[in-house]
Amino acid sequence: MDGVPIIDISGLRDGSGTAAVASEIDAACRDIGFFSIVGHGVPAELCRRLDEQARAFFDLPEDEKASIAMRHGGRAWRGWFPVGGELTSGTPDLKEGLYFGLELDPSDPRVVAGTPLHGPNQFPARPAGLRDAVLEYIDAVTAVGQIVLRGIALGLDLDDQWFDQNLTADPLVLFRIFHYPPPPSGADGWGVGEHTDYGLITLLAQDTAGGLEVHGRGGWVAVPPDPEALVVNIGDMLERMTGGAYRSTPHRVRNTSGAERLSFPLFLDPNWDAEVLPVPKLVDMGTAHDPSDRWDGESVLAWSGSYGDYLLTKVGKVFPTLLDEVIDDAL
Repeated sequence: MDGVPIIDISGLRDGSGTAAVASEIDAACRDIGFFSIVGHGVPAELCRRLDEQARAFFDLPEDEKASIAMRHGGRAWRGWFPVGGELTSGTPDLKEGLYFGLELDPSDPRVVAGTPLHGPNQFPARPAGLRDAVLEYIDAVTAVGQIVLRGIALGLDLDDQWFDQNLTADPLVLFRIFHYPPPPSGADGWGVGEHTDYGLITLLAQDTAGGLEVHGRGGWVAVPPDPEALVVNIGDMLERMTGGAYRSTPHRVRNTSGAERLSFPLFLDPNWDAEVLPVPKLVDMGTAHDPSDRWDGESVLAWSGSYGDYLLTKVGKVFPTLLDEVIDDAL
């Protein structure tokens, strides 16, 4: 593929074109590991409201945003971090952000047990509408992600409910809002360096600023911004499950538009305790790419353990100080 394909998933949502959509998704997963989806059904009004509320938050004074800093979220790993507060490959990112996830009551058994990355969210006093917009958006996009996983299952010659039955009946869902300010004079504009995502799939909404780039087989490819589409990419666990036939593709963000940029990635991942094994009945998937060419030089095929174990080793590199403060004893 010369670029990131655009796939209308309405036929998968209503059953009118399940096989055709699944075939398109399968082809994209084998090749570039990225595709944009339209016909997803997430209300445009909800996306607009979320965008407005997020911009209002990031416009607040820094000391007010810090009232929900991630260090206050404990093991739930939720809240705000400032520009430069997140690392990619050891380099500070030129972005600030908000971390959210499924809203869990403090009495939830996982919260009581101190399971990392599970718990209640932190929401600011202002803007007052951010909480409702975030929680509605998480529900809507998680449902879309489950539909996309049905298409992926069919492309792998599995029952369309395979992921729900084995990995995502109780998924780990993490949601981020990232704000990329215009880069300082003389800076190269790299908001996020080269990396891959950790789980099954990521569903990303972005504004019109652009800057997302994907490392395809022929080199780096820009993903044109389309506020009406969701960009879907494959994570490390799907690469592992398919023996490298599906690509967990490196990507990066370079903000050269001269304007601020907002992005809204939702990560739909396996259950925390799930052991992620190769998919059954793995038929002719074509030539798998060489896992040794990964950006980090590590092979997800050689790793073993629960998804929670894998995730902790990764997020600990992103926020090493916070890891020491709140969840180091979980490793």
